[in-house]
Amino acid sequence: MNPPVDPTLGIRTVFHPSDFSEASQIAFAHALKIALIAQCKLDIMHVDIDHRTEWEDFPGVRPLLEKWKLIPAGSDRDAVLNLGLNVHKAIVERRDPVSGTLEYLESHPADLIVLAVLHHEGRMRWISRSVGEPIAKKTGEATLFLPHGIAGFVSVEDGSVSLNHILIPVANKPSPQPSLRAVAALVRGLQLEQGTVTLLHVGSEDSLPSLEIPSDTQWDWQIKVVEGSAVDTIVEQSQSLKTDLIVMTTDGPDGFLDGLRGSHSERVLRAIHCPLAVIPEGARLSANE
Repeated sequence: MNPPVDPTLGIRTVFHPSDFSEASQIAFAHALKIALIAQCKLDIMHVDIDHRTEWEDFPGVRPLLEKWKLIPAGSDRDAVLNLGLNVHKAIVERRDPVSGTLEYLESHPADLIVLAVLHHEGRMRWISRSVGEPIAKKTGEATLFLPHGIAGFVSVEDGSVSLNHILIPVANKPSPQPSLRAVAALVRGLQLEQGTVTLLHVGSEDSLPSLEIPSDTQWDWQIKVVEGSAVDTIVEQSQSLKTDLIVMTTDGPDGFLDGLRGSHSERVLRAIHCPLAVIPEGARLSANE
């Protein structure tokens, strides 16, 4: 059975940097599922710092598609192409994963980065000062973060999607509309007929921004206004609502993580127990924009 397809996602390339860890395997499953929906290129890269990486170390696309029963066992590469998926794998030999990743992205641009992040001594590995800051300053792609220890919303076992409640924090600046459009395109692409999107505004009713609610999904879009600290409220609401995904819009080219300036998205990412999608204000993830 072929996966559902929605070319209006507007994604041409999904980029997945992998360190071959268990957490990266979960992120890989999400990257593969989204690339299938968008029928686009899946670019998988590993930065080899000790010159020991073999091609066999990469996560297997065909074995996972076979596991998901999307192609028959023992299929050749043409079976993957017939799904509308173009897979590219790259080994970048650098001592520094930051420079290796940045150089690769300069010559191989992507529309969406799907990345596993691990807690390490109170920090996330990929957003430590030595890694996250230079990437944050030089990339502006939309990014889906999969914190270590969570299963996410795409099953590695069978490729099924468990996405029932999405939380979008909204404020006057930056505009939340890119997040609303991206979420609408995602639920259309996944062909999820029922679910809830909560548009959370931390503040007063008077400061609630003007919102254009997408009308092309069957999901229930709710607006919730709560007073309190922005980060604490987002985390508390995500837990109480049993959120499967948080989507946040960020300003400009620093959207990868708003730099390392104590940004809301970075602080939320450290505390939540679900995936976080960060959408730069100028991102175009829907061809309908």
